[in-house]
Amino acid sequence: MNFNKMIPELSVFDIDQTIEFYKSLGFELIYERPEDRFAFLSFEGSQFMFEQLHSDGWNTGEMRYPLGQGINFSITTDEIDCLYARYKEAQVAFYRDLMITTYRVDQINVEQKEFLIQDPNGYLLRFTN
Repeated sequence: MNFNKMIPELSVFDIDQTIEFYKSLGFELIYERPEDRFAFLSFEGSQFMFEQLHSDGWNTGEMRYPLGQGINFSITTDEIDCLYARYKEAQVAFYRDLMITTYRVDQINVEQKEFLIQDPNGYLLRFTN
């Protein structure tokens, strides 16, 4: 197992619910420490760590829904259209439907297909090509 140089570790309300939600999106549970209410999941090279909220955690303020206010996690996939269709068929609730967005990168405009899903904790996942 290769670990990315940066892996977000997210505090969550319910680790079991979080694991099931991410697995339903196609994430793979790489390992977990049930005694610590911790899980490591991966999706096409994107990696996340999750830990259930507890009083000795990395809590820098009041932890209430939605967690992760002001952040979205960009997750790249080569199969954006297929992934969107699969999630739509599975009746996943979209925060933002599939769309094409143009971003300027220096002096070049780059188009990306993307859609967003909000996880049970309030974190935004932006799937993009």
